[in-house]
Amino acid sequence: MIHLKTRDEIESMKQGGAILREVMEKLVPQVQAGITTNEIDQEAERLIRERGAEPSFKRVEGYSWTTCLPVNEQTVHTPPSKKKLKQGDVLTIDIGVYLDGLHTDYATTFVVGGKTDAKTEAFLSKGRNTLEQAIKKVKVGERLGTIGAFIEEEMTGAGYFILKELTGHGIGHELHEDPYVLNYLDRPIEKTYKIPSGLTIAVEIIYSMGTEKIAYEPNVPWSIITQDRSLSACFERSIAVTDEETFILT
Repeated sequence: MIHLKTRDEIESMKQGGAILREVMEKLVPQVQAGITTNEIDQEAERLIRERGAEPSFKRVEGYSWTTCLPVNEQTVHTPPSKKKLKQGDVLTIDIGVYLDGLHTDYATTFVVGGKTDAKTEAFLSKGRNTLEQAIKKVKVGERLGTIGAFIEEEMTGAGYFILKELTGHGIGHELHEDPYVLNYLDRPIEKTYKIPSGLTIAVEIIYSMGTEKIAYEPNVPWSIITQDRSLSACFERSIAVTDEETFILT
């Protein structure tokens, strides 16, 4: 069942999203070689609670952390650890805020230390830019299939691979709600969900350099990796749609 949101609920999600953006603006500059992913997670929780909100991910049954922090071939759901980051590691920070009974979700991928080779820079830029363009297509009356088809065409056209088992999702009272927001087209566009006013979703592009196949990382609960251990990235924003406009919440 898809739960459409009222204007008041969307306003609350805007507030949560503003907190989440502010937290990320403070958090990302602290990431440098030598820091552990545990330290990043602890700082993320401090920043969220300092602003009167809660970490969304700690409300997921069995998950005890504020963030998911995949590195390199890790794709999603990787928990923080004592792992020290190295210069040139590709890090994803996936994070959510819970405020006034509503969730917002955000993810970005970047290079520790900022400097990398042209191949990795192109890989990350493509995901980042494709998400920005895809969000512009999210509006009342459009089909979700249009967004999925656009992402698939852009990413595969650049030689990258959509991890099809991992998708975007509805968001709001639950961190993961219906509908699934696919990064590919699995049926004719006209048979995909038509976007109404009040829809709140997380558009989440998850892709790799070498394969569309995933695997569960040995001895690391929750963590999903690319099956061929190729580089992976994730870019995600939470979106609210109204008759007047589409809001980027995070």
